[in-house]
Amino acid sequence: MLALMALDIGNGDEVITTPFTFFATGAAITRLGAKPVFVDIDRATYNIDVKSIPAALTSCTKAIMPVHLYGQCAEMDALVEISKNSGVPIIEDAAQAIGAEDRGRRAGSFGLAGTLSFYPTKNLGGAGDGGMITTSDDTFADRVRRLRTHGGANEYEHEEVGVNSRLDELQAAVLGVKFPHLDSWSDERAKRAAFYSELLASSDLSFAVVPPFVRPESRHIFHQYVIRVPQHRDRLAEHLKGKGVGTKVYYPIPLHLQKCFAYLGYKQGDFPESESAALETLAIPVYPELTEDEQRYVVDSIKSFVAD
Repeated sequence: MLALMALDIGNGDEVITTPFTFFATGAAITRLGAKPVFVDIDRATYNIDVKSIPAALTSCTKAIMPVHLYGQCAEMDALVEISKNSGVPIIEDAAQAIGAEDRGRRAGSFGLAGTLSFYPTKNLGGAGDGGMITTSDDTFADRVRRLRTHGGANEYEHEEVGVNSRLDELQAAVLGVKFPHLDSWSDERAKRAAFYSELLASSDLSFAVVPPFVRPESRHIFHQYVIRVPQHRDRLAEHLKGKGVGTKVYYPIPLHLQKCFAYLGYKQGDFPESESAALETLAIPVYPELTEDEQRYVVDSIKSFVAD
C-alpha cells in the first residue's frame, strides 16, 4: 500500500495483478480507491501470465503488480519490456520471494519498487508482523520514508497525510540476527524441494501428483513446495492429516471470486488457470531442517493414498 501511495495511486486508477495470491495484494489496491484489474496465471509457475498483460492495459493503468508466488519470480524480462513500452511502473509483490532470482537478478530489483514480508512464516521471518520496500529510486525512497511516518519530514512537521508503518526495533533486532543465514536457509529449502521431486518421480506418481515446475533461468527459494493434485486434492489433504503430515492450500478462493470483490464484475470461468490452481494445489512441508527420512515418509503417505 505504501508503494502505491508513493505513486499517488487512488480513485479511478487501475493496477494490473493476478487473482491467485494472498488477499493483501488486492486489498492494498482497493484500500486506496483504485481498481484491481486481474489477469490469469501461467499454469506451470502459478505466476502472472505476462502475455495477458498488454490487453489489460488502459489509459487508467498506473501500475503492474506481479506476484512472485511460492518463492519463484515471474518472467521479469518480458514484464520489464512491457513496462518500458507502456510507461507503466512495476511494483513487485515479493512477499514470498526474498532472495529468489530471475536470470541472476533478485526479486524486488526489477521494478520501480519491490515489497517484502517478514511475517514469521516467511523464509526471513520476524517475531511478528513487518515488511520492507526495495527501490533504486532515491526520490521514491524518500517519499516512502515520509509516508510511513505519518507523512512527516520530522516528528511534528507533516507535508502530507501518511500512515504509521514503521518496523519496530524488536522486529529489526530479530531480523538482523537471522538475515545472514537467509541464503543458506533458502539453499537448504531448494535441496529439500529437489529431493521431494526426485522421490515423486521415482515413485511413479506423475499421473496423480505434479511437482513444482522450476524455470531453468530462476532461483526458486521454495517458500512453499506446492504439488498439483488434479483429482481428489482435499481427500489427499485429509489422508495426510491422518498420517500426521501438515498441508495447506494456497489459495482456495481466487480474488476475483471473493465476495468483497464482487463489485468488479468478474465471474466463475473468467480466469480458468487461477480457478484450476485453487482446486488442485496443495503445499506439503518444506523447511531447512526437514530430514530425508521425513520426506520419504511424506511421499510414502502420498503413495498410500494413491494406492487406495
